Order: sequence, then structure tokens, then C-alpha cells
Amino acid sequence: MDSPTRRRVLVTGGAGFIPSNLIRHLLEHTAHDVVSLDALTYAGNLENLADVMSHSRLEFVHGDIRDADLVRDVVGGVDVIVNAAAESHVEKSIREGASEFVTTNVEGTQILLDAIRETPIERFLLISSSEVYGTAERDPMDEEHALNPRSPYAATKAGGDRLAYSYWVTYGLPIVIVRPFNNYGPRQHPEKVVPRFVTQALAGEPLTIHGDGHASRDWLHVDDTASAIEALIEAPLDKVAGEVVNVATGVDISITQIAGLVLEAVGESAAGTVHVDERPGQVDRHIGSTDKLARLTGWRSSIGFEAGLERTVAWYRDNEAWWRGVLGRVGVSSS
Repeated sequence: MDSPTRRRVLVTGGAGFIPSNLIRHLLEHTAHDVVSLDALTYAGNLENLADVMSHSRLEFVHGDIRDADLVRDVVGGVDVIVNAAAESHVEKSIREGASEFVTTNVEGTQILLDAIRETPIERFLLISSSEVYGTAERDPMDEEHALNPRSPYAATKAGGDRLAYSYWVTYGLPIVIVRPFNNYGPRQHPEKVVPRFVTQALAGEPLTIHGDGHASRDWLHVDDTASAIEALIEAPLDKVAGEVVNVATGVDISITQIAGLVLEAVGESAAGTVHVDERPGQVDRHIGSTDKLARLTGWRSSIGFEAGLERTVAWYRDNEAWWRGVLGRVGVSSS
């Protein structure tokens, strides 16, 4: 049997939640060299990579995907790009508008795409989002589901998603568009619902539920997402180039159920729940079809929610200084 090809993989946004876990996964489970590029905005935290920063196969570059000269230099030395850099704070996009989200999620993607027009690479994986679909019109949502983004953040993710697709159609670039459903796990910014619930519960504060809590999502542990991305890096290019693929579990769980499971997992110190105003642009339901990615690569989710939540709660319990530090930097309480 041939040995796997060793590649040099650029992971943009590498100090963020999904990409830092992906980098750790690639260093542990493959022979690839990894370049991490990150501008270190609010979501980029070098502590997310602290345990691997000295790894012999990891190079860290402090920079912005909107810096065209830097991007050209970095892209010239890699085989694969996983573009996971993004402004992803949904409530910030609602509160402040789309400006920063457009420049990173759309214009930053465009700069990377133009760089690989000049310097060809083996493949380019764009980490899009299930948020581009909006509320489910059918069950489960497959890759042909209409795009109906319901927040400025989601709209900019849809813009980058479709821009990448157009570069495959127009220029024949080796583009793969990856739409993960709702990720959770270690090192996730506490503005997201699962770590927000977990940190609130660990702090003995009530869990804040937007609206009545009926909204449901397909919850995907970040280690599953990392293994799916690895599968797409390793798959024969002719099977995946030009494809859009969901990364999902095929199961949805409501916000109210999540809150109950978090309270149960944390135990006696938790202080119940409190309902707050519904967030504008709320998506009612997300549940992803898993069939296409399984057909193309054989990948399916292997981490059930309760097992993944147990691991997640344990990580936040053991890393209180990390999440309190993050909350302190953004100037908010755990609620």
C-alpha cells in the first residue's frame, strides 16, 4: 500500500476554535506540515495553540487574509489551503452591521482565491457554514437546499461560499466547499451557546435562553469536524473538487434540551435557566443530511452529543482560567 502523501497545509484563522482543533488533529493524526495564519482578533487566541506551538511541523504566521501581499507569500509555499478564517460572532453582526464580516468573510476569501489563481495549489477547502441555509425547509437539509441566510454573518458566509464556487466554475480551481453544522467543544468562544451555557453553569449563574428555546440545531463535536476535513484533504481530488458537502450528524436537539443536558452534566452548582428576548434573525431548525460526505469519503460522525458534551464540560471545568480570560478580554460576564 502506498504511504499517504505528506502535504504542507495552510490553515487560516488558525488560532480560532475550529481551526485550532483542526491543527491539533492534523499534527496528531497525519504527517502533514501545517502553517497557521491568524490576525489574532477577538476569536483568535494563541492560548488555543499553546500546547502545539513548539511542534516541529507547525509554523505560525501572524497576519490577515485581507493582506494580499502577505497572502501571496504564504500561499506560494503550501499544497493545501483550509480557509477557516472568519468573523463569526452572530450577535456582533446583528448589533454592529456587516462591515467587518464582509471584509474578512468575502473579501478575504477573494484575496486567497486570487492568490491561488496566480500560484496553483492542490486543493482549497473553504469552511462555510450551515447558517447559509437559514431555517430548514425540509428534513434533513441536503446540499441542494436553498440558501436563505438570516443574519449579516450568515449572509457574508454565503457570499464567500458562492464566490469560491464561482472560481471553480470559471477558472477550474480545485475548490471544496465545506458546510459544518453547529460545532461545539473545547476552546470555543463563550459567545456561542454551548460554551455560554457551560460557563454560566460552572459559575453558578442561570443559563440564558433566547426566546422560548424551541429552536433546534444539528450539534457536531469539533473533533468530528476535524476528522471530516482530514477526510476531504485525503480524498482523491477528482471526487471532491467543485463539491459542496455538509458536515453534520443528522440529529437535531433543541436549545431547551441542550440547557437541560448542560445543567445535568455540571451538577449541583448550576442555577437553572432564565429566558431573554429572542435574537433577531433566529433560525428555527437545522438538521443536516450526512449522505453526500459519506458517499464521497466514507466519513460519518462518530461522537454522540451526550458523550461530546461530557468531554466539553470536563475541558471547561479544567480550564477556568482560559474562559474567564476570554470573557475578561471582551468585557462581558459569563452571561
